[in-house]
Amino acid sequence: MKSTEIRQRFLDFFADRNHAVLPSASLVPENDPSVLFTTAGMQPLVPYLLGQDHPKGRRVVNVQKCVRTQDINEVGDATHDTFFEMLGNWSFGDYFKKEAIGWSYKFLTSKEEGLGLDPDRLYITCFAGNDDVPRDEESAEIWRSLGIPEDRIFFLGAADNWWSPGPDGPCGPDTEMFYDVTEDGLGELADLQTFKEADGRQQIIEIWNDVFMEYEKAGGEVVGKLDQQNVDTGAGLERLAMVMQGVPSIFATDLFSPIIEKIDELKTNADQRAERIVADHLRTAAFIIAAGIKPDNTGRGYVLRRLIRQAVEYGDKLGLADLTEIIPAIVEIYTDPYPEIVDNARAIKETIQAEEENFRQTLAQGREQFEKISGDISGQQAFDLYQTHGLPLEVTKQLAEEEGVAVDEPAFRAAMEEHKEESRVGGAKQFAGGLADGQEETVRLHTATHLLNQALRDVLGEHVTQEGSNITTERLRFDFAHDKAMTKEEIAEVERIVNEKISAALEVKCEEMPLDEAKTAEAIHLSQANYPDEVTVYEMTHPEDHERGGVIYSREICMGPHVENTVELGHFKITKESSSSAGVRRIKAVLKSS
Repeated sequence: MKSTEIRQRFLDFFADRNHAVLPSASLVPENDPSVLFTTAGMQPLVPYLLGQDHPKGRRVVNVQKCVRTQDINEVGDATHDTFFEMLGNWSFGDYFKKEAIGWSYKFLTSKEEGLGLDPDRLYITCFAGNDDVPRDEESAEIWRSLGIPEDRIFFLGAADNWWSPGPDGPCGPDTEMFYDVTEDGLGELADLQTFKEADGRQQIIEIWNDVFMEYEKAGGEVVGKLDQQNVDTGAGLERLAMVMQGVPSIFATDLFSPIIEKIDELKTNADQRAERIVADHLRTAAFIIAAGIKPDNTGRGYVLRRLIRQAVEYGDKLGLADLTEIIPAIVEIYTDPYPEIVDNARAIKETIQAEEENFRQTLAQGREQFEKISGDISGQQAFDLYQTHGLPLEVTKQLAEEEGVAVDEPAFRAAMEEHKEESRVGGAKQFAGGLADGQEETVRLHTATHLLNQALRDVLGEHVTQEGSNITTERLRFDFAHDKAMTKEEIAEVERIVNEKISAALEVKCEEMPLDEAKTAEAIHLSQANYPDEVTVYEMTHPEDHERGGVIYSREICMGPHVENTVELGHFKITKESSSSAGVRRIKAVLKSS
């Protein structure tokens, strides 16, 4: 079964069960500073999991574009990639475990409506329970009632069968479905350890995950139950395609095979892992570039830069002279489901080409730094060559071998892990208190960001567009398109306007409307975001004019949350205005008690 049919069958199956079909949200999360990319289908839907009414109702289904890089070192095996499509069906306080599990099972095994997989090759895991939440016997019993025997149901702890987007927000236990992909079938597995070993050998692979979100986390701890019970499911398209097409890896499916075939046509050396890494990284880079991201040294741009540069490294192993020759194969695969790839094909090619050229210059400079070192290369020296001069460890080892010297690789790994931990802690501090946590300080600053956005347009001009934001409980950070530094007078005027609107006690109202209608009404929106057909528009209106449909100061597409009146915000103060990147300025601001 082709990947296009799997996608459509999934959407049709749940549409027939009264689920509204949603388009994929953007890879760049809207108003969510907690992550760089959309890593799961639930991210754009957090407000509705927390109780906000969805304009399409309480049941929805979609195919969501996702990027995850935490397993980037695993890319090259049979099942890991960095970009993937997640098939998901959702219930916002409507159905729960019985319906979700029953439908998952039917879609997987029904030949008429679903995939027609062999139920005797299915294995199930459920949550084993802990001090916060009891063992999920309910899910296990539902599986038993569907015919899954006891010896195919295993209970695992929170590390495996508990899902949470982070330290704050909706969360809950999950039940996961695994499929036996061996030629003859494994049959009964003796115990949990045997199951884990089969999973580790990729003899069975996870193909679906049903999350039952009925709990809420705050500060990393489960603090209670949500007001509603939610269902969040996810099935990876690439893995389903691997199973349905009877191939040994996701790279042999129709989602990758045209890319691999093009690499085979162009390469001069053989290396299966290198082929897979090049195919994966270029595919992910194409989608990130199509989302409006450019290579940079921080944030999303750094992830993109790392992907392209690793593709260059492994492309060199294959003898690939020009990575951009592979791009048309990627574009062809996604022409129908994701036309933005076609629309941005030229930008994708030019961006990858420019980054490859820049990286080769960096490599040349790194080699110059290497030549300045005499004797064996210490771990710290190897790390400095990588971190400061962009010289990958593999290149350093190659140069060292040519010179007949050694590289202290364990010490390099230790220095790398120390750097990662520092970055993780720094990132946790940077992104703590994101919009998903709904804390009062965060909500106030988020509302103030709308006023800042409009005030910047008032002072600097209509060319100002939002290029990114990060909101913590202490401050807001707002990036916007503008080609020069703001003057002291401009900063003061923006501050004055924002505080004037705060004092004017503007009412904050929201309304659901069609996307086209919102754009016609000139609601401010992110130019690169892929919005659903129905959107939430927040307006900030002078109270004396509201009933007459009078002066609306700010109108913006946004998911929330916000305060009800700007008088709740306090005094707005810009603490810093600086450059973020070429053509983009950055403002940091705080709110103080009036």
